[in-house]
Amino acid sequence: MTDIYDYIIVGAGSAGCALAYRLSENPSIRVLLLEFGGTDAGPFIQMPAALSYPMNMSRYDWGFESEAEPHLGGRKLATPRGKVIGGSSSINGMVYVRGHALDYDTWQDMGASGWSYQDVLPYFQRMETSHGGEAGWRGTSGPLHVTRGTKWNPLFDAFKTAGSQAGYGLTEDYNGSRQEGFGDMEMTVYKGRRWSAANAYLKPALKRPNLQLIKGALARRVLFEGNKASGLEYEIGGEIQSVRAGREVILAASSINSPKLLLQSGIGPAAHLHAHGIDVLADRPGVGQNLQDHLELYIQQACLQPITLYKHWNLISKGLIGLQWLLQGRGLGASNHFESCAFIRSGAGVQYPDIQYHFLPFAVRYDGKAAAEGHGFQAHVGPMRSKSRGRVELTSADPREKPSILFNYMSHEDDWADFRTAIRLTREIFGQDAFTPYRGKEIQPGSAVQSDAELDDFIKEHVESAYHPCGTCKMGAANDPLAVVDPECRVIGVEGLRVADSSIFPQITNGNLNAPSIMVGEKAADHILGKGMLPRSNAQPWIHPDWATRQR
Repeated sequence: MTDIYDYIIVGAGSAGCALAYRLSENPSIRVLLLEFGGTDAGPFIQMPAALSYPMNMSRYDWGFESEAEPHLGGRKLATPRGKVIGGSSSINGMVYVRGHALDYDTWQDMGASGWSYQDVLPYFQRMETSHGGEAGWRGTSGPLHVTRGTKWNPLFDAFKTAGSQAGYGLTEDYNGSRQEGFGDMEMTVYKGRRWSAANAYLKPALKRPNLQLIKGALARRVLFEGNKASGLEYEIGGEIQSVRAGREVILAASSINSPKLLLQSGIGPAAHLHAHGIDVLADRPGVGQNLQDHLELYIQQACLQPITLYKHWNLISKGLIGLQWLLQGRGLGASNHFESCAFIRSGAGVQYPDIQYHFLPFAVRYDGKAAAEGHGFQAHVGPMRSKSRGRVELTSADPREKPSILFNYMSHEDDWADFRTAIRLTREIFGQDAFTPYRGKEIQPGSAVQSDAELDDFIKEHVESAYHPCGTCKMGAANDPLAVVDPECRVIGVEGLRVADSSIFPQITNGNLNAPSIMVGEKAADHILGKGMLPRSNAQPWIHPDWATRQR
């Protein structure tokens, strides 16, 4: 291998691993993958039930947080991003959600031509091996294994039954023809292990001699000859090095670091670059703008029966679960414990679901730091399509400095109404007969919190990020002044440079972002290779026939 590669990919995360796998399938193409993080070996990452650990370990996480959020009382919210092989797919909750079909039709309407649902469905099918999904809609031979849990706890079925009792439909596969309804949640877990993008894509690809991975490399800036990207400057072990790209440089460094790297390279809003003493190569005002995320609340209920994960919230039980997982790859350690879920519409006139539920047979914070007193269960609930928008900016021209992240959460009045609706709909679900044998008092918000003002106070104090940042290098038409990349992921205004990760989403998708991020890597690879796209699908997704007049 020489120090000239056909393609240089920055970031071994969800999209970057897929890109490395697909680009290196051709043995004549030399690919270099740069990753700042290190190995993903060890039980904290590989054991699904240990998911709260890696996202809170500086070894695996970039440690970003938002600026003081003005509409949340000045709270600073954690913004974990994976700093490890596999990126955020190695530290996330392993929940697998493609998104709704109409998400991608909306992308197309927003200028991302060729990214409609009919266009992207074949890429979702190519990337996955679905265990138990809907025939004809799911992939059966892809690198990414998608499985369902054992439903070991009766509360998982109680949640689905309660949804049915409340008048909602059931879905056999929310990643198939019908997202709307209550159903079993899917996870990127295979044979008891976290099936990250590293396990699915990167490790098989690294057996090829034409793919090289460099760990511990901090990308500093894209190098240019005139207007064309010619390579990358990076720092490793305190030394600054550079490497040349014969064809293209591809940024897959996350919705935080991809715009940061563009800005460091002179691509972004001219005034912002000037303020940091960076020469302007391409004035693209959209770089770092359009930041979106999902917020969620944990609605917690006490459980009258001692059947929840709370009984394992002690060192001895955790040790035994870990030992069983290490020896057999089975048991409670082999699940993320989000085994049932729902996607519902908040009201009549909403065409497709805009509220998501993750159900958990335990009352605890996502970071694992605070368990409720005693047995309980909870629903993570939040609106899917917030109208609030934020931004990512440089704090310094020094690549080692963290960026400034402001989500501007809850800055749109509709977001407050949407969250109040979500809380009230959740209480109704938990009030169904299916939960009667289990339902104790409401832990959070608490039954005394009822008025709009009381709910707003609770939301302001307790809402948390679902860790789904995206949108900061928006894909759109080349003549859209706020678009950063065109529909082939090419950075507008320069040559030889692309972005392919969740930062290119024009609008956030319905659900968790790992699956659509991997899909972007898969589809971008075909654009880069000039192979032509997979044939479009003719599949027609299910939309509630009475959506205009009925909420359920």
